[in-house]
Amino acid sequence: MSEKKLDTVRHSMSHVMAEAVLQMFPDAKIAIGPAIENGFYYDFDLSRSLKEEDLLEIEERMRKIIAAKTDFVCKVVSKEEALKLFTGQDYKIELIKNLSGDEQISVYTQGIFTDLCRGPHVKNTSELNAQSFKLLSVAGAYWRGDESRPMLQRIYATAWENPKDLRLHLQHIEEMEKRDHRKLGKELDLFSLHEEAGAGLVYWHPKGSRIRVAIENFWRDEHLKNGYEMIFSPHVGKSWLWETSNHLYFYNEGMYPPMVMDNANYYAKPMNCPFHIMIYNNKKRSYRELPCRWAELGTVYRYEKSGVLHGLMRVRGFTQDDAHIFCTPQQMEEEILTVLRFSLKMLKGFGFSEITAYLSTKPEKSVGEQEKWDAATASLKKAIEAENLEYEIDEGGGAFYGPKIDLKIKDAMGRAWQLSTVQFDFNEPELFKMTYVDNDGAEKRPYMIHRALLGSIERFFGVLIEHYAGAFPVWLSPVQAVVIPVAPAFDDYAKKVEEAFKEKMIRVESDLSDQRMNAKIRDAQNEKIPYMIVCGEKEVESNSVSIRLRTGTQKNAIPLAEAISFIENKIANKEVI
Repeated sequence: MSEKKLDTVRHSMSHVMAEAVLQMFPDAKIAIGPAIENGFYYDFDLSRSLKEEDLLEIEERMRKIIAAKTDFVCKVVSKEEALKLFTGQDYKIELIKNLSGDEQISVYTQGIFTDLCRGPHVKNTSELNAQSFKLLSVAGAYWRGDESRPMLQRIYATAWENPKDLRLHLQHIEEMEKRDHRKLGKELDLFSLHEEAGAGLVYWHPKGSRIRVAIENFWRDEHLKNGYEMIFSPHVGKSWLWETSNHLYFYNEGMYPPMVMDNANYYAKPMNCPFHIMIYNNKKRSYRELPCRWAELGTVYRYEKSGVLHGLMRVRGFTQDDAHIFCTPQQMEEEILTVLRFSLKMLKGFGFSEITAYLSTKPEKSVGEQEKWDAATASLKKAIEAENLEYEIDEGGGAFYGPKIDLKIKDAMGRAWQLSTVQFDFNEPELFKMTYVDNDGAEKRPYMIHRALLGSIERFFGVLIEHYAGAFPVWLSPVQAVVIPVAPAFDDYAKKVEEAFKEKMIRVESDLSDQRMNAKIRDAQNEKIPYMIVCGEKEVESNSVSIRLRTGTQKNAIPLAEAISFIENKIANKEVI
């Protein structure tokens, strides 16, 4: 079955689901029900909250509707007819009233159920497989995505060509649920979110912070190796800064309200770039100083609507691994190639190998000379092709201020995540009157390149958790090894082993609890600790340890120095285990 046909099946299923819900709740008000990736949903305004057993009953009613083998009949009606047809259905009435006067209005009827819809649908419910769909969950959804509008109940569902495909998809969902970063974050004690103290703000626990420090240390080391300077900028700025950058005009809804200090409005920063420009403009620059490559792990604040907040993936306060490159036109091509190679090296360092590039070009409305756009776009394309990357061109998909490359990785579940971005900006150098003195003595505008490799530390951490299902590579694991004595008699030797590992900066703990050894090993497995260092009589006598890997592999009676060296090499080579 083609994707197009499957979408049609799923859309038809959403109508069948709406009919089943109206059978159960005759006073229900129906909203919208589109096909989506891997399934469909429908939004309802109901007299009570749905329970899990309600979904089972809705499924049974859907199967009966499918078995009735009724046709989907399309009819085109006038606006007046449509308003009469949906009397009492407030959400449909609103949609109809928002249609333009000359727009054709189509409705689809199957059995006794009629819905406002453009289609398409299958011809008859007999084309729907009653054993190949499943209602998955209920979630709240604001009408039209507006927090000021009513909260509706959204039923999510999936539908497939045959029961086998459905079963495989449900297994995939089960695996994704196991990998859910919110679930693993709690189980592994990595982070928490506290809505009562501020929605969308992340609390990093000690173990999560260890991973964050490892990520940031790697990030800093690699940046310094690649000719970047580290800078730090304030968390707030006067309104002048955001007026000049145009954030207050084009991004106001995403910014927090101002704080009034010294009779002036101060705003929490949604971006780092204006601050970097202020540093650049702090003195007169010569072409000899360029390129300037300045990097910052800068925390920014954006007012995301509560309905779109999602664990670490969508938050209101996050740290961008931000950098800006200021260069001459002659340096641009080499800088782009260098930064693309750097991006790929960083992503591969975290274990991502499937990487695709997306080149976004000039949109209809833009700023900057055509010559600059052409040169910048050509440099981006040339860099992608030099690295033999698979890529797609998004014609007209660039920001109004410059073309860009986005890099997307595929995780262990085959999901694509957009991480790295390399973005030209022809706007801010003009707005802030940035210049450098060229070798001919003339003042010229530098090229400005925004660049993020990981996107944000919070979201990247969420991607890592789900990619590795919490079983991080050794170098990232919050606890790299746990020392487990076979019995209390060997606790002193376990402490000695722990100290030897700590001297080599290996993150190690000892489990000296009263539990039996097998229980300690089970706990370490559940915590996804890479190595269990087991100590017993034989190990004490030979000054050795036995290493049990979280994969179950065992290495017995290894000299202590050799065991330390083994784990050190695994960390240095950034191996998974």
